[in-house]
Amino acid sequence: MVSLDNLHNKQSTYLYTYACYEEERSLCDLELRTLLGSDPQMGLVKSHVKMDPSRSPFIKERISVIFQEDSFQDLLKQVATLHVTGETFKVIYVKNGGPSKTEKAGFEKRRAIEKEIGLHMNGTADLHHPQRLFGVMAVNGKWIFGDYVESEPVWFRHQQKPHSYSTALNTRVARAVVNIAIPNPNGIKAIDPCCGIGTVLVEALSMGIDIVGSDRNPLVLRGARENIAHFGFSGEVKLADIRDITNKYDVAIIDLPYNLCSVITLEEKSEMLQSARRFAKKVVVVTVEPIDDILIHTGFVIMDRAVVVKGAFTREIIVCE
Repeated sequence: MVSLDNLHNKQSTYLYTYACYEEERSLCDLELRTLLGSDPQMGLVKSHVKMDPSRSPFIKERISVIFQEDSFQDLLKQVATLHVTGETFKVIYVKNGGPSKTEKAGFEKRRAIEKEIGLHMNGTADLHHPQRLFGVMAVNGKWIFGDYVESEPVWFRHQQKPHSYSTALNTRVARAVVNIAIPNPNGIKAIDPCCGIGTVLVEALSMGIDIVGSDRNPLVLRGARENIAHFGFSGEVKLADIRDITNKYDVAIIDLPYNLCSVITLEEKSEMLQSARRFAKKVVVVTVEPIDDILIHTGFVIMDRAVVVKGAFTREIIVCE
C-alpha cells in the first residue's frame, strides 16, 4: 500500500482553478502570477506554491497532485494502491472548461468517474459528511488526482458592511490588490495611508496581515473603524496625512483620492508619492489617472501593472519599488 503521508512529503505540485469577469482579467492574471509564481492559462494555474485557495477572490479550488497519469485506467491502478485510514473520504470531479469531451464531461459522466475511483480506493467513502476530499481532473490529455480544497468567498461576506461609498474599491478588487502587494505576509508590516472607509484594511486583516490605516479626512475614520469591528477584526486607524508619516513600512497600498470631495493636484500627488517613497520599500498604487511620469520622477521603478475596467471607468493598479 502507498502511504498518503509519504506521498505528500514528496509531492509539491498544485493545480488551481479560477474564474474572473473579462474586465477583471488583467487584475486576476497579475494577482495569480504574484501569489503562485506561474502564469494562469485557460482557467488553470500549475504551481509549486501551496496556498489557501480562499485568499484569492478568483481561485475556485486547489488540487494537491498525488498522481498524474496518461489514461483513466492507469489512474485507477494508482488509486488502488492508496489506503485512506482513520477518516472517511469523497471523490469530486473538477471541471476545468477544457476543449476535450472528457474535460467537458456531463453530470452523469462526472458522477460515474467519481464512483469508479472511489470504488478502487481502500477506505470508507462518505458522500454526505466526508472528513477528506479528493479531486480528479482531466487536463490536456492527462488525468490528475489529489487532495481537494474548495475556496470560500470570504470577500463576498465583506460586501455587507455598515459603511460604504460609491467610489470605494469593491471587495474583490481590494482583496486582489492586497494579495498583489503582500503575497507573503510573514514578517511584513504594511500601511494603507489613504484608507477611506477601510475596504483594503478589512481584506488585509481577514488574511492575518499586519497592517495599519490612516487618512487625512476625519469624517471617514469612524466608518473605517466600525467596518473593521463589524467583521470581528481589530487594527489601528488614525488621523494622519500621508505626507506626515514617519514610521517605516515594508509595503504601502495607496488608492489615490479622486472623487469630487477629494480633488488633489498633480503637485499633491507628487508630494504623496514622494512621502511613500520615504516610508515604504514597496508601493502598490491604485489610480484613475495616468501617473507613470510622477512615479518615475519620484524615483520608483514600475515592476508590474494591471487594469480594471468598469463601464467607462478604468483603474490602474501599479506595482512599484
